[in-house]
Amino acid sequence: MFGRASRLLLSFVMLMTGMVAGMGVAAGTAHADSCYTWNRSLSQGSSGSDVTQLQIRVAGWVTSGERLSYDGQYGARTAAAVRKFQAAYGLSADGVAGPATFSKIYALQDADCTPVHFSYAELNKCNSDWSGGAVSAATAKSNALKTMWKLEAMRHALGDVPITISSGFRSRACNNAVGGSATSRHLYGDAADLVGSPSLCRLAQQSRTHGFSEILGPGYPGHNDHTHVAFDPSPYWSAPTCGI
Repeated sequence: MFGRASRLLLSFVMLMTGMVAGMGVAAGTAHADSCYTWNRSLSQGSSGSDVTQLQIRVAGWVTSGERLSYDGQYGARTAAAVRKFQAAYGLSADGVAGPATFSKIYALQDADCTPVHFSYAELNKCNSDWSGGAVSAATAKSNALKTMWKLEAMRHALGDVPITISSGFRSRACNNAVGGSATSRHLYGDAADLVGSPSLCRLAQQSRTHGFSEILGPGYPGHNDHTHVAFDPSPYWSAPTCGI
């Protein structure tokens, strides 16, 4: 709790310092935590790795069926996602990522860049090193991080209710052990099976507006006891019991 409180205090100090200094383009250089620090404000036309880092954190704030690219280009879709993020957290929704937006992100992330309500351990109950899947261990872990940020957005949109993950990344051995499909997105690290409360149908319905291109739930074969969300290059939704 002390670490979380310290990050919140540092984020507040950074924001107030920026206001006092009348910051425009610069977003400050003080680290809010040990994860990642933005050093400039970002808006449409910006590009770079700092834009990609922003996209990872706001990709869950899109419209139904939309997916945000992690391409480092701050276009209209990124600006729209930033506006939705800002509105969701009571910030001025101008689509420009500046000190206030970054301070909120800092408060929402832990030192390893995962969102505060999720962890790598929840997304990998298979092994300790993310190896053995359909992609490299580094890519699988990176994909899991992107999934967690989408789930963080979904959690907040649902009223900050806990979301329980029963399965995330799987190596081929782990996937075979549970009878998973040979083409399962779990092998890529970007899938999560959700259980518990809210209801499976509520989870399936809500996930449509948080950047998930693959949604399988009640009524789809083998998915009556969980809702599966993933980032599939070939979008597919099917949860007939839930009207999807």
